Formats: sequence, C-alpha cells, structure tokens
Amino acid sequence: MSDQELEIKDEENKTRSAHHSNIERSGLAVSETQSRNDASGLSLSTSYADTEMAPLDGKSENYFALLDSHLQCLQNRAQELIDKVNEKRKEDQTLLNNLKESLMVKVSDLTQTLEDQMYQIYDHHNRLLQDKLQEFLEIMERISKLEAELIQVCQTVVTVYKDLCVQPEI
Repeated sequence: MSDQELEIKDEENKTRSAHHSNIERSGLAVSETQSRNDASGLSLSTSYADTEMAPLDGKSENYFALLDSHLQCLQNRAQELIDKVNEKRKEDQTLLNNLKESLMVKVSDLTQTLEDQMYQIYDHHNRLLQDKLQEFLEIMERISKLEAELIQVCQTVVTVYKDLCVQPEI
C-alpha cells in the first residue's frame, strides 16, 4: 500500500470513530429523553438507517453500509438491554407487591395479638378493681355499723349526763 492509501484509511477510521461517538451520544440523548417521558419503561425507536442518502461512490457506499450495520447492531443491543431493564423492573415490582402483602398480613396478625393482650390486661385489671371495690364496700359497711353504734353510745352518754345533772328534790 502506498502512503496515500494509508492516509485515506486513517482518515476513514478517524471519521468512523468520531461518527460513532456522535451517534452514541445522540442515541444516549434519545434514550434519556424517552426515559424521562416514559416512566413505566424504556424503548428505543430511532433508526438511522431510514434516512435518505444521496448516490455515493463504491467506497463511501460500503462505508455507510458498514456504518448502518454497526448502528443496527448497537440499536439491537441497546433494545435488548432496555428490555432486560424493563423485565427486571417488572420482577422488582412483583417482589415489592409480595413484600407489601406479606407485611400487611404480619401487621394484621401483630395488631390482633396486641388487641388480645390488651383485653387480657383489661380483664385482669377489672378483677383487681372488683376485688378492691368489694373490700371497700365491706369497710364502708363496717364504718356504717360503727357509726350507728357511736350514735347510740352518744345518745346513751347524753341520757346519762341528763340524769346526772338533774337532782331529785328531796
């Protein structure tokens, strides 16, 4: 190969790599825009092969055919990755829903257990209160009897005092 042919090849490689990085950047921007617009999943629908091209000479035509082939491969790979991400998201959502259901059942069970324990404590306290109230009523009954006896004693003392204070006339 001549030096001139090597220079042309180098130019084509530089152009090809610069063109690939521009395409990758623009493809990334398209997917980022689509991901912002579509929160439920991703998709890749841009096709660079559909653009019209002017008639080209043989070398350029081969170059662009190769470029379109690489672009199609990249698009297919990107779509596969996007499909995998969407599939993983669905699996994550299913897992999250199962976790949510499981937690709701556990919370419901714990709430029922807590409620049962609360009623047991209420019953225990009610029995204690009933015992204390019964004891209080018995004490009040004894106080009432003692009060009645005290009133009777007071009346007897008053009567005795009156009898002592009144002297018989002789």
